Amino acid sequence: MLTNHDYNLMIQLVQEHKSLWRIQNEYEKDAGDCASCHAFWKKMEKDKRDHVKELTALVKSHLEGK
Repeated sequence: MLTNHDYNLMIQLVQEHKSLWRIQNEYEKDAGDCASCHAFWKKMEKDKRDHVKELTALVKSHLEGK
């Protein structure tokens, strides 16, 4: 059986994926010609990718033994 902790990790992974998708598909386009905002969204995109990678590893490690 999964614990609340397992579900928390999975829910956060989904949220990070959704946020990454919005950044890539909406926010960067909406920034228009603003170079500083594009730079911010690119930095945020990298951060989200790192979060997704780390959370994926954590979820995998927690679910492998269940």
